[in-house]
Amino acid sequence: MIAEAVKPPWELERRILVRIDAESNPEYGEDPYKRPIEKLLNFCVINIDKPRGPTSHEVAFTIKELLRAERAGHGGTLDPAVSGVLPILVNDATKCAGAVMKGGKEYVCVMRLHGDVSDQELEEALRFFTGEIYQVPPVRSSVSRTIRMRTIYRIELLERDGRNVLFKVACSGGTYIRKLCHDIGLYLKCGAHMQELRRTRAGPFSEEECYTLLDLYGALKEYRETGNEKSLRSILKPIEEAVKHLPKIYLLDTAVDAICHGANLAVGGIAKLEDSVKKDEIVAMMTLKGELVALGKSRMDAYEILEKDRGIAVDTERVIMPRGTYPPIWKGGRRKAK
Repeated sequence: MIAEAVKPPWELERRILVRIDAESNPEYGEDPYKRPIEKLLNFCVINIDKPRGPTSHEVAFTIKELLRAERAGHGGTLDPAVSGVLPILVNDATKCAGAVMKGGKEYVCVMRLHGDVSDQELEEALRFFTGEIYQVPPVRSSVSRTIRMRTIYRIELLERDGRNVLFKVACSGGTYIRKLCHDIGLYLKCGAHMQELRRTRAGPFSEEECYTLLDLYGALKEYRETGNEKSLRSILKPIEEAVKHLPKIYLLDTAVDAICHGANLAVGGIAKLEDSVKKDEIVAMMTLKGELVALGKSRMDAYEILEKDRGIAVDTERVIMPRGTYPPIWKGGRRKAK
């Protein structure tokens, strides 16, 4: 195994910091994992194991049609020739697609070397490309070909058979593994290309907990014909699963509805938060029942929030929870939410 850089987002340990010891009123909201199945059908995330062949858009469209949804989107494009984890978000859950994309990725790759190199040279090259790297997207990519910085959290050499190299890589979102293989080949002065690729993780979603389109079709058929929702419920995940990797701030019940109307979050509306909250980074605002209220950008870090009695802690950017879920009591600085 090659030495690690920083840990990927899904492996970070977080500690809860309590600002106000409070409980949530059971009359409002609900446990996200006990939502009625009809709510999940209209507002959920599905961890799909994409096969080789279809585009990510085609998979999302197929699920949209199966669920009879208004819209569906994916949490990070996979090329048609690439298989693996593809989170699909349904209806308003699509507001969290960007958060999933920024949650880091993990792949298993077969790289084909164009010349002979020693094990030592190969391992040194993998170490060289661990950490912060500069990358220019491939010619056939859908984004502008400008130099950008990406993070390779770790590269683990799994197996080698001559010029065929099997490795696992954990990286930040937007990293092109095809380009990574090409650049490793340049570093080794022999050339290399990506021969096969599978995504094993996208943000908080891993291949151990993904389902095929056939699994979804069968579970839907069973539910619609017999009313048995057990199989379907195991596939349809609450939207809260899509933000597991994000730092979280937990709101007092009295602050929830103001955020749902687009208000920024004041310090006075916070009950507790995770110590991983950092200034200028995206956070998930949650109820004390664990429901996702909104996404926003923090104006302070965790310990600064604990120390202050007033001020705006988070700029609200994406409201997820419907208005009126909690009673309109607390009022804060209002802004237009996207």
